[in-house]
Amino acid sequence: MKRRDVLAGSAAAVSAGLAGCGGVSGLFARPTPEGVYVPVEDDDTVHLMAVPWDAETGLVLPNTGLTVEISRNGGLVSQEVIYPMLSQRMGFHYGANFPLDGDGVYDLTVSVGGLSIPRYGAFEGRFGAGGEATIAFEFSSKSLSELPYRQIDDRRFQAGAVDPMSMDALPTGYAPESLPGATLGRGTSGDAVFLGSVVTADRFGPDPYLALSAHTPYNGLVIPGMGLSASVDGADPVGLDAAIDPALGFHYGRSIPELAPERTVELTVDVPPQVARHVGYETAFLEMPPFTLTPA
Repeated sequence: MKRRDVLAGSAAAVSAGLAGCGGVSGLFARPTPEGVYVPVEDDDTVHLMAVPWDAETGLVLPNTGLTVEISRNGGLVSQEVIYPMLSQRMGFHYGANFPLDGDGVYDLTVSVGGLSIPRYGAFEGRFGAGGEATIAFEFSSKSLSELPYRQIDDRRFQAGAVDPMSMDALPTGYAPESLPGATLGRGTSGDAVFLGSVVTADRFGPDPYLALSAHTPYNGLVIPGMGLSASVDGADPVGLDAAIDPALGFHYGRSIPELAPERTVELTVDVPPQVARHVGYETAFLEMPPFTLTPA
């Protein structure tokens, strides 16, 4: 990465950067394992990533929608919507591979949409409006080719994951290790790990609130973009909303009358994560059978 800048606004901050993103050509010279595995990368391209987060708490904000425009000397180089992605090294982000017109200085304009999911507590009423900012960055193919890397041939294609990288002020998007409230337990489906809790608080209304956090194995990175429903003690299932809360972070939730920790909660993944996956995740989080939360 040649340069990274942080855009700060009244609602959120966005960090955008360029990095080498391994392609997948040659990846399938041997069968790709199912589930989460240690990746191998080759055929470097330019990958642009942008991460919106709350400037006060550092909480990454999925469900915003981003558009990127790259220009040089007043002329348009590329413009497109960039999509939510999940990477072992970078966690949740918006990204895409972009062509550039050689070395030099470019202007990058990031347009961020407002959040379209429920927001609770101190987040209520925030992040509803979008924004736009432009930064300049310098691209050097020589500097990109000189970025250090480490081969992990002894681990590639094995079950596991590489460590997330440190990215200065840019948050990686970890899910909370535990949730407030009375625990419902944990469960797994399609390599994803789920934590459930019953939260009683005025901000969620008069009924107990079912909060469910979903994250990757090994590194605990948040997994957005799912459609989930919950059945309590065999009752008809109810859909859970993707939501954001200062104490719960990004989660899936629903107020359910008479919900209590001793109840049996079965979860169904109606829609698997609607995010693009970098290598190491592309065969995970697809086949996701129903599961029951059980005490840890």
